[in-house]
Order: sequence, then structure tokens, then C-alpha cells
Amino acid sequence: MLKIKIQKTNPDIKIPSYAHPGDAGMDLYSAENTVIKPGERKVISTGIKMEIPSGYVGLIWDKSGLASKHGLKTMAGVIDSIYRGEVGVVMINLDDQEYQVEKNTKIAQMLIQKIESVEIEEVENLEDSSRGEGGFGSSGLK
Repeated sequence: MLKIKIQKTNPDIKIPSYAHPGDAGMDLYSAENTVIKPGERKVISTGIKMEIPSGYVGLIWDKSGLASKHGLKTMAGVIDSIYRGEVGVVMINLDDQEYQVEKNTKIAQMLIQKIESVEIEEVENLEDSSRGEGGFGSSGLK
């Protein structure tokens, strides 16, 4: 099993954990009490640093309950394996009510995924495909 090393930057906080066996995402917890006002974007401290193994990435995603009930969305959610700073969660409040973030409450979830690095090659033309340049609804809604 893959191991992730966690270092607390704040001794009073919870480290990431899985709520249930088999969950894809581990819960990330707030290391602070703060308020996110409607329309406000804020970086919430988790109070942890992590050592993600080479060849993997930590992807930060919304908590479905916070998104559906309180309009909270996460942003900028890539934690590279070579990053050793504190993990912060960028959140925006899309609701019309302020949201009180309490210390040691769940704010996001992180999935650890294997990555594939690729070689970048610049070319004059790309091969044709059945879709071509069709995008943004080009396949229809039904």
C-alpha cells in the first residue's frame, strides 16, 4: 500500500483521514476558524505538510455536502509530489450566505492519483479526427 507522510505545522489539528474503507478521497480539515463571505475567495490553512511519493499527485476536490448545502467550491487543487509547503485549500463561497469555517472541520477531500509524464512535441499540424474542432456542446444535449 502507498504511504503518504504527514507533518503537522499546528499540533492541535486533525490529519487527513478516510471516513469509510474504500473511499476515494481523504478528508482535509481546517486548521483555523474563519468566515467566507458570499462571493469571497479565501485560502484555508490545513496545518499540514505532506510528502507525496514521486509519480503521484494529490488532487483537492469539493466535499459534496459543503458544495450542495452551502455553495462552497474548491479551486487550484493540484499538490505535486515535490511540494513540501503547507497544504492550503482555496475556497470560494458561491452562496448568498456567509459560511463559518470551524477549526478541525472537513473542508475538502484529496485524491491521490498516479500520474503519467509525457514528452511535449511541437508540430505544424495535428492528425484529423472524427470530432475535429467541435467543442462546447457540439455533440448536442440529447
